[in-house]
Order: sequence, then structure tokens, then C-alpha cells
Amino acid sequence: MPCAPTARPAPPGPATRRSPSAVKSLLSTRGACLSAVAVVLASQSAIAHAQDRDANAELEALIPDEAIDDPETWAADGVPPEEPSPIDGPDPFAGETIDLEPESPVAELPGLTIEWPDPLELPDVEQIEDDGSAEFSEENPLEAGPLLIDPVVVNMTEQLSLAFPSDPEAFPQVDLFVSQFELLSSIEAYDDTETNVGQLGARAREDEEILNRLLRAFGYYDGEIIREVGPNLIEGSDERPQVRFNILPGERFRFGEIDLGELDQAPDSQTLRQAFELFPGDFVDSYDILRERGDLDYALGNNGFAFAEMDGPELLIDHARTEGDLTMIVRPEGQYNFGRVISDSPDFLSSKHLETIARFEPGDLYQRDLELDLRRAIIATGLVSSVTITPVEAEPPANGEPGVVDMEIGLTEAELRTIAGAIGYGTEEGFRVAGSWEHRNLFPPEGAFKVRGVIGTEEQLIGVTFRKSNFGARDRVLTLDAFASSLDNTAFAANTAGFIASYEQLSTLLFQKPFSWSVGLELVASDERLAFDIDNSLVNSATPPPRQTYFVAALPTYGQIDTSDDLLNPTEGFRVSLRTSPEVSHTQGMESFYLRNQADASYYQQIGDDGPVLAGRVAIGSITGAPLASIAPSRRFFAGGGGSVRGYGYRAIGPRNADGDPIGGRSLVEVSAEARIPTPLFDGAVQVVPFVDAGSVGVEEYPDFSDIRVGAGVGVRYLTGFGPLRLDVAFPINPRPTDSFVAVYVSLGQAF
Repeated sequence: MPCAPTARPAPPGPATRRSPSAVKSLLSTRGACLSAVAVVLASQSAIAHAQDRDANAELEALIPDEAIDDPETWAADGVPPEEPSPIDGPDPFAGETIDLEPESPVAELPGLTIEWPDPLELPDVEQIEDDGSAEFSEENPLEAGPLLIDPVVVNMTEQLSLAFPSDPEAFPQVDLFVSQFELLSSIEAYDDTETNVGQLGARAREDEEILNRLLRAFGYYDGEIIREVGPNLIEGSDERPQVRFNILPGERFRFGEIDLGELDQAPDSQTLRQAFELFPGDFVDSYDILRERGDLDYALGNNGFAFAEMDGPELLIDHARTEGDLTMIVRPEGQYNFGRVISDSPDFLSSKHLETIARFEPGDLYQRDLELDLRRAIIATGLVSSVTITPVEAEPPANGEPGVVDMEIGLTEAELRTIAGAIGYGTEEGFRVAGSWEHRNLFPPEGAFKVRGVIGTEEQLIGVTFRKSNFGARDRVLTLDAFASSLDNTAFAANTAGFIASYEQLSTLLFQKPFSWSVGLELVASDERLAFDIDNSLVNSATPPPRQTYFVAALPTYGQIDTSDDLLNPTEGFRVSLRTSPEVSHTQGMESFYLRNQADASYYQQIGDDGPVLAGRVAIGSITGAPLASIAPSRRFFAGGGGSVRGYGYRAIGPRNADGDPIGGRSLVEVSAEARIPTPLFDGAVQVVPFVDAGSVGVEEYPDFSDIRVGAGVGVRYLTGFGPLRLDVAFPINPRPTDSFVAVYVSLGQAF
């Protein structure tokens, strides 16, 4: 049998004893081991006889000489009984016990050379008599008190709430803190799902880390978040598990040192430093750091520093000082003026043309905003799919003077040919199919050529248009248009051929202008159906309406002042415009000179920051210098429709002939008012718009308000990134028998 090695037992002393059973077990084990040794010795007799008979006493006691001489006999005889160690007192194997006192001396241990320490004697503690002045605190330091006393609790959802200190000065950023957390919280994101305690606890741990990061973002680096998870934490909640976070912001840290690198070595360094409005002693706020970093970057880019570099901010927090040292290395790299604009595709958009588009001249101080503006203007041409502008140093700064930086333009051409078409049907217009083909750069740069056509129930047209954009200056457009058309509706019928030329600077979706204008020339030949006979009497419905040819030349002009804040969805400001067109008309051997004028004004005012927008519009028109019969029907005033008086058909308001068809007039008045009321639908993208419109058209040259038509209704606006989609349902308040009882309008943009 295998025999495991065992530690040699210490000799029994006065303070140690073994029970008889333990001793017998030890002897039995030793006997088994010795028997095993004897077997080994017997099998290796040659080695056994070589045993040194002068071995030490311990080996002699384990393997005596007789075991070497006759190992088999020795193993068969067993182990001779051990002599008990002589000790003072009764035999320990007699079943008696030895009563040892604590003061009994310990026997000397073999090999122990370290002396036992002397008994340690402690001095007596001095007793202090109670003089009656001792008091006990009522607070138990081992008992946890309330986390927040009468806290301000914000219930985020039915399962989530935040508790803040009741003192507003302890954490004045509560509103912004809650709004930021609402965007990031995982519990908030999964509010509508069934959540067990495990899921809620996992999300609560994520939210706790978010709250800690937000506290640090606002400068509270010693703050603490205490998370509670369980039922009935939120007043009025159901039995689902809930989470409450107790926000203990602690002391807010302030800025210590602020290192902005080489900023103080730049020209106009004081102006640049004022753009970074953080100073030692201000409260630490990560949002302020990012905001001021953006302001400094903007100031560098718009004060000539074309190649300025700025490292990311680093904040070193010192809890002992409750301060943070900010390091944000700035390298201004010198000041520059604009040089040339260089196109990489001169045959497509030449450098000279791009310099015309740019809002800067060579020698002007470099401004990054003007560089970005040039990029937007190139994209607005519609001729390129991508644009890159690279500032390249032409001359370095020297002797305190700015250097020169050229703008290298990289262009990627877009698809230049466009085929477009539309098919529609209206209860008043019937069917209408329109199509066009256009090449937007057939005559570089920006010379577009377009062919268009219309086939419909009431209208047929064919025309060609040449348009030169950015002609002579930025955002100025030259347009030449020749067309032939046939139009037959309830207001008039006309077969027309014309040529129109205009030069204009108008607002676009990308560039809304405070002042827009246009001048033009119109040459028109039109054969039109008459509502009046030659003697100015109304045509009798029993006789076929006569036709008459008009030759008209006009010089239309237009101007508008626009202070509104948006082209398609204004919320504040006003617009005032005036159209005037001196015209000469030749018909039946008679020439007439008259002046067409129309003034429009609109005003917009929002109530509160996010309240409804009140909008109003007034339009007044007049044609002076000629009787109504001398003015071609297509040149007269009409009212009614989605952009005029809603609730009535297109051009349906005004005097009519015996058949009930509108004939137009020489005077016009339109008044509109509406309230654009926001709703919470689709995150505030839907507006409800009640409105009322009124209008009148008269045969006299000035309005007489003898026949005013009123319409009212309600509309819906869906606000998109490119403008509101409009749906209006309107009803005529005082309709004529021929007017419909309801009208529906759909379009892009507000009504006015």
C-alpha cells in the first residue's frame, strides 16, 4: 500500500497529550509503513545488506539492524511496543486526564532560540467623574438619513423619476439637465414596453452612468447619483417596478488656468480672445467650452486666419482646489487676404465667371463665411454635383502685412439635360399634360435652353426659353422667352403669340433677399374673345361673342422689400411690393395708353416663442388711362382661388357677362387674415390654420367695394425641411348661384 509522507510529530511535553486511540492509530500507520519498507528491502536484498549499520538514531529506530539481517522475519514479527516517554504525572495512556492550569509552564521546544516576551502590563485607565455637562447627540451616525430633504421630483415616465435639491441655487441647470437626459435615457426610450425588474435594473445602471456624465458636463465633478429600484417609488404609479434617481450635485467646479497656446501672438489677438468668453473663475461647463470653441473658430475664420488650427479642449480636474485647468492649443498661422478664384474646369464654369459669383474682391480680408457662400452659390447653379474649395497660399504674410490666399475650385459636373412632365386634372381646368426638355449649360457659362409644351382641355402652348443665370452679377438672371398659346376658360379666350424679356434679381430658396427687383419688355399679339361689344355694352348671350386682336407692348417693373424670416414659412416681419407696367395697346385702328399698378403688403407676428403666427395680407390694384373695352381681357384684374380669395373658383370673382362668365376689371382689392396654430402632432410639424378672405373686382379704375365676396375655412400645414405643405378647405360666405359650395386647395408654401 502506498505510504504518504507525514510530518514528524513533536515530542509530547507537559502542555501536550495524545489520546490512546490516536497513539494506536499512529503506531498502526507506522507498522503498515514499516511492512511496506520491509517488502521493498526483501526484494532488493543486495541493497539492504549494504545498509550502513552506523546510521543515525532516527534511521536506526525506523529500520533496526535485524530488519537488515532478516527483513522477512522482522516484518512478520510486527513492531515492538514503544516505551512511553517519561513525563511527570500519571500515565497518559491510562485513560486519565491531566488538568493543566493557564499558568502551567511550557516545555522547552527543540530548536527554538527566540525568548518568550515578558507579560505585557497595561496601565490603569483614568476614570473621569461625570460632572453633568456631557450631552449625547440626537443623531445616530450609523443610521442613514434622508438623501434629499423635501426634494423637487420630476416624473419622466410612469417608471422613471429624478429628484433634485429643493434649493434652486443648488442646481440651477435642472431644466437643461432634464432635457438632455430625456434624449439619452434608455428607460425613457423603452417607456412603452413591458419591463421586468431585471431589464429595468440593467437600464437603470446605464442611465446612472449617463447622469454622472451629465453632472460632470455641467461642472459637478464631486456629485453623486443614488439609484433606487422598486415598486411604489413614483406617486400615482402602477405596480410595475420603478426607478428613482436622487441627484446630489455637490459643489460646482470653476476654471483655474486657461491655456490657449499661441493665440496671444496673433494680430488682433484681443478681438480673438474676446470671442472665447471663458475666463478663470467662471463655472466649468462642457457645453460652454464647445460653444466658445466654435465662436473662437468662427472669429479666426472670419478675420483672415485661413489656415488656423485648434486642438481639442483638455480639462484637468483638481478635486482639492475644486477647479479645472483648461488647455486648448490654438495656432493662428498668420493673416491673409483673398487672391484669385481658380476653376479646374474653365470651359465649363470659367474662373472669371466664378469671380462674378463670389461676394468678395481680390485684396479683401479672407473670411470663411464668404468662402462657404461661394460654395453654396456654385451648388445653386444646378450644374455641379459636388464642389470643393481649397485655400492655397499665394504669398505668405510679411512685415506685418497679411499674405494672399487663392481659392482653388474643384467641380464635378452634374447631369445637365432634364426631361420633365406632368399630368393633371381639375374640375375647372379639365385635363392638362405638360412636358419640357432643358439643357442647363448649353451656352456656357450657365446659359440654359428649354423647350416646353402644354396640351389640355383649356390650354395649348409651345415655347422656347433662353436663361442666363448670374449674368453680369451674382443672382441676376436674363430671360428671353418666345411662345404661342391658346387659352379658353370662363374668364376669357385668347390665341396669343408673344416675346418676353426680363432682367431680374429675385429671392430663391437658398438666398432670400431683403430687396428684389425686375425690369422687362413684353411684346404680345393676342386674338381674344370679347365680353364687351365695340360700344362698351355687355355682349348678349344670345349672340356669339365677337373676337378682337390686340397688339400690346409693355415695360413691366417690380420691386419688393422683404424683412420676413423665411421665404416659404414666415413667422415675423413684413413684405411690401409694387408692380407697375406702362402699356400701349393697338386694336381696331385705335391705340390706348394705360398704366397697370398693383401693391401688396403682408405682415407676420408670432405670439410667444412657440405660439401661433398671426398673418395678414392686403392687395390693391388699378388700371388707369383707358376704358375697360380697350384693355385686352388677358391684361385685366381677376380674383378668386388659392392665392387670392379662397372659397371661390380661379378668377371667379368680379363682374360677369350675360352668360355668367367673369369679364375682369380695372380695380382690385383683396384682404386675407389667418392664424397658424401649432399642434403637438408629429412632434409639432402640423399646424391648424383658420382663415378668412375677402375680395372685390370692379370695372372702374379705382375700387368701389360695391361687390365684396367673402370666403372662410380651415387649413392644415405639414412643416417639412423645404417648406410647408398646404391643404385648405374653404367655403364661400356670400356665394352667387354659379359658385360651388366648397373649394379645396393643395400647394407648397403658405397662402401668402
